[in-house]
Amino acid sequence: MLNAIPLKKPRLSVGFVLAPNFTMLAFSAFIDTLRLAADDGDRSRPIHCTWSVLSHDMRPIKASCGVEVTPTAGLDDPATFDYIVVVGGLLTSLKLPPAMNDYLKRAADKVPLVGICTGSFAIARLGLMKGRRTCVSWYVHADFTNEFPDLQVSSDELFIDDGDRLTCAGGTSVVHLAAYLVERHCDKARAAKAMRIMIEHAPLPAKTPQPQPLFTRTTEDIRVRKAMLLIERHLSDPLPTEFIAQHVNVSVRHLERLFQAELGMSPLAFAFELRLNNALNLLTSTRSSIIDIALQCGFLSNSHFSRCFRNQYGKTPSQVREEASGKAAAAVPVLW
Repeated sequence: MLNAIPLKKPRLSVGFVLAPNFTMLAFSAFIDTLRLAADDGDRSRPIHCTWSVLSHDMRPIKASCGVEVTPTAGLDDPATFDYIVVVGGLLTSLKLPPAMNDYLKRAADKVPLVGICTGSFAIARLGLMKGRRTCVSWYVHADFTNEFPDLQVSSDELFIDDGDRLTCAGGTSVVHLAAYLVERHCDKARAAKAMRIMIEHAPLPAKTPQPQPLFTRTTEDIRVRKAMLLIERHLSDPLPTEFIAQHVNVSVRHLERLFQAELGMSPLAFAFELRLNNALNLLTSTRSSIIDIALQCGFLSNSHFSRCFRNQYGKTPSQVREEASGKAAAAVPVLW
């Protein structure tokens, strides 16, 4: 059972709205942070924190992994909660029932709304993110900007607190947003205790950058990490160094010094390496045509792409694609 009658009035009360095909990790990470902070030890009594899964019809809600969660409360007065958390999931099926949309509109005037994973999309579709900054995962950044070109969006940080709207990238970053709220309403010790039980060292601040791009070098410098994320989001339309430097609030010369010190290369060289690394991954893991991959990775012609790729890896894109196809064919068992 997800909830129970607390022994005394909790300091933090959260209502959850689960979208169809919601992300289980985003939900469980948030609710387990509350559970571990709510009581002493691991007894899970909802003393300092309490939670409810809300529903208009009390039917089980299926997560994207296929596991179903049973609601624990109807659409009670939103003011009974400190926050209403919308847990999103697969964008292709992110559509809340009309009754839930109406509930969120009513709640927006009474309590802060929290969007985690793609829950920020659900809130934005109701017109409830106007004038606020939205945090989304780097993975869906382009989807958000395409659907909401007039809204401010960031995928640089783990979460954003914009007053009565809080949004979070999702995944494991949710525990840090939940710990942030526990610390605000309960105390720092309870937030730290919950994180420690979950084998996290400590709550991370909101401005902590999201994970660095795959297949590349790493750094702990926040400015360089933010620049790396921005470069990754624009592989198909490479950005000038001046724009990147402005984004992280440093001069071009200083940005180049930072990249040289942290990565041993310039921002342009890093972007070039990242584009080629991404092309290599697409060649071996997708069926996209070579010209489509070249365009996705910011190369204007197939010949330029092939020349750069061969200089980097010693093979042409076609050779890499053929080798990958051969390995895939060899891995298929022969049935006699």
